[in-house]
Amino acid sequence: MSVSVSYKPKHASFRRQLPLHLMLLPCVAIVLIYHYYPMVGLSIAFQNYNPRMGFFGSKWVGLANFRYLMMLPNFASVLFNTVYISLMKMAAGLIVPIVYAILLDQIRISWLKRSIQTVIYIPYFLSWVILSGILIDLLSPSTGLVGDLFRSLGAEPPFLLADAAAFPYLLVVTDVWKGAGYGTIIYLAAITAIDPSLYEAAIMDGANRFKQVIHITLPGMAPIIVLMATLSLGNILNAGFEQVLNLYSPVVYSTGDIIDTFVYRVGLQNNQFGVATAAGLFKSVVSFVFIAVGYLLAYRFADYTVF
Repeated sequence: MSVSVSYKPKHASFRRQLPLHLMLLPCVAIVLIYHYYPMVGLSIAFQNYNPRMGFFGSKWVGLANFRYLMMLPNFASVLFNTVYISLMKMAAGLIVPIVYAILLDQIRISWLKRSIQTVIYIPYFLSWVILSGILIDLLSPSTGLVGDLFRSLGAEPPFLLADAAAFPYLLVVTDVWKGAGYGTIIYLAAITAIDPSLYEAAIMDGANRFKQVIHITLPGMAPIIVLMATLSLGNILNAGFEQVLNLYSPVVYSTGDIIDTFVYRVGLQNNQFGVATAAGLFKSVVSFVFIAVGYLLAYRFADYTVF
């Protein structure tokens, strides 16, 4: 018995896949225009940039902008604020959605479960401009709900948005309020992928719900938890520009000013484009190093590869 094998030429395969390649062209064009072409502007970090002279006509100063940046008296506090707030957001952004997902998974009434999930998820769709307005109204010591609550208890209402000590923690709490719903959906999807027979076997062995969570649910969620933790390392210097910009004021600069808002003030308000670009490039390089280390740690200790 003979078997005949026909080989199709490569150009025939390419012709068949050509429509798929053409469908990708708009996406490729968008990436090139909005992600790669703006990288030409990184040269500003090494120039005494003059908008009239452009990228190629401005004076080249090498690393002078970076040296000036490091010598600024408030840059150390800005860097500390950024890392401190980012680490708290990363920790809370992992722990709270995991707890939400596990608790929601224990609810057996479907309509109640969907209702709670919807309420948790709604803030994710609102911009920080809207949420900041809501928070300012709520936290106002004169007209806000918090002020009314403290006055009803006979206490002086605090102004949290003007309290430098409380401001970083307010950022973390409100960030979790906004973003926990999205993470909860991801972890709920991970829980649904766990084999139900594992829970049945655990019940037969006498395991209660808490032990089922510890020995089945959390290990089953581990790959997604490692992935989300690894990806979050890339945001180690991203403390939330829109959130901070809409909530902070000069009163809380000492604890609430981050690299992004610092770049905004230095670059757009003070017209020091070279220094602002140097700060942004510094942030990008550090974030790249952290996410590369995160991938390495995820592969070495969890045997998990993102790509």
